[in-house]
Amino acid sequence: MEKILSFEELDKLAVDMADFSRENDVIALVGDLGTGKTTFVKTLAKELGIEENIKSPTFNYVLEHHGGRLPLYHFDVYRLTDPEEVYEVGYEDYLNNGGLVVIEWADIIESELPKEYIEIKLYYHDDESRKISVKFIGDLDRERELFKYVGFSD
Repeated sequence: MEKILSFEELDKLAVDMADFSRENDVIALVGDLGTGKTTFVKTLAKELGIEENIKSPTFNYVLEHHGGRLPLYHFDVYRLTDPEEVYEVGYEDYLNNGGLVVIEWADIIESELPKEYIEIKLYYHDDESRKISVKFIGDLDRERELFKYVGFSD
């Protein structure tokens, strides 16, 4: 489902996603440079109770953040040239490891994403807002629950 959200509404979506997320969920973030992927993760992490500074893990591929309601495993796969390279940075070790995996530039490794994951696409709309697409891939019941929880249901 798609919506146009102001930056304040986008922050609320990140807060709601943090509250909605369960152990072993994967959130796949897709969007051009500057659409707000890292800002989304910062707000989500803060809502999880993670107090450390969140920055993009572009040069590390993955950063671990503990101390919140769930461990946060924050991936940035922008620099990968082949989807299977994600395994070289320990990707499998983070899946089903009791935390929340968030992947920026997830479209690069789409073939390696799990069967079930939350997909959030961010598109430029204007200087004040973004067009957002949210889906729960692989589980229609959780998708309906997600839409209701974040106010995306009709």
